[in-house]
Amino acid sequence: QVQLVESGGGLVQAGGSLRLSCAASGRTFTTGAMAWFRQAPGKERTFVAHIRGSGDIPYYTDSVKGRFTISRDNAKNTVYLQMNSLKPDDTAVYYCAATPVWGLTKIVARSRSYDYWGRGTQVTVSS
Repeated sequence: QVQLVESGGGLVQAGGSLRLSCAASGRTFTTGAMAWFRQAPGKERTFVAHIRGSGDIPYYTDSVKGRFTISRDNAKNTVYLQMNSLKPDDTAVYYCAATPVWGLTKIVARSRSYDYWGRGTQVTVSS
């Protein structure tokens, strides 16, 4: 059974930092991709960042470029999201997503491109 478990969320002041982790079990995703999405209260889930199995070619939504960094440790089957210079608008539940195979027909920012999801971790940024 595949499981994705997020951790590292919490309450932080604006300008602060948090590091989210997502540990995968049940299978590896070294030939696929992992990503982070987020859902703010009353809003739809949106794409944040994506990274392939090789660890190169990260993608970010425009609002987090220069502030967030996605990385992965394939030996630990874990993906990370380092979040710096946090803003109140970053407040959301952050979800980890993964797919074992990445193909040219898949779209990085589309939820349907990913087969497995974690339960989420709350990030709250106070002003």
